[in-house]
Amino acid sequence: MIQFILQIFHVLFFQPILNLLVFLYSTISFQDLGIAIILLTIIIKAVLFPLSKKSIKIQKSMQEIQPEIEEIKKKYKDNKEEQGKALMQLYKDKKVNPFSSCLPLLIQLPFLIAVFRVFRSGVDENLDLVYPFLSDFQPESIDYLAFGFFNLETPSIVMAALAAGAQFWQAKMMLKRKKKTKVVTNSDDKENKSEGMAEMMSKQMLYFMPVITIIIGSQLPGGLTLYWLVVTLLTGLQQLYIFKQTNQSEEIKKA
Repeated sequence: MIQFILQIFHVLFFQPILNLLVFLYSTISFQDLGIAIILLTIIIKAVLFPLSKKSIKIQKSMQEIQPEIEEIKKKYKDNKEEQGKALMQLYKDKKVNPFSSCLPLLIQLPFLIAVFRVFRSGVDENLDLVYPFLSDFQPESIDYLAFGFFNLETPSIVMAALAAGAQFWQAKMMLKRKKKTKVVTNSDDKENKSEGMAEMMSKQMLYFMPVITIIIGSQLPGGLTLYWLVVTLLTGLQQLYIFKQTNQSEEIKKA
């Protein structure tokens, strides 16, 4: 069963992405692997844009109703059953399904794994998997020197740092700015401390994840880290575009 799943993955994801990369490398990118990777990333993000757009909108909607969620949690903190009912009613009224944001991410996962395997195993080692109808575009070998100076075959701390910086920018854009709460009673003080701790953990993750990106990225081939960087930048630009569209729609509705 596992072997069958791996074979399906190989046919539907790994081989098509490999062939697309080879085609871009031999044609549009003038045999520059760096440019080919950037073009490949743009194509994949364009194909998955509807899913990414839906996921980002759901995340933004969840952030907008977060104060109401916290209010319900406070109100029914001693009654989990009523708290669950109130939260489900809130999601229904706001037309938000918090679970639907997972589906776009799950659909994108096979693409990410396929790209990882293509760069991890080496493009040169898999040229025999090029489709017969693309044989005219099949190069004898792949030049891993990108942009005339950057070796994408070996790990690069510089590329990992750039990917980490892009991740910080993209995550900070999504970080919810919580309003300061006032301390009124001992009970309120306990709740405020809990919220403050959650906010502190979110901020710590904002700085912690880029560090993890540098550590992991510095061990991966430069080609994969470049893909990681471009994906993060494009995701950030998608967020800016979607947020701008959403804000314009809200302004029109208010007017």
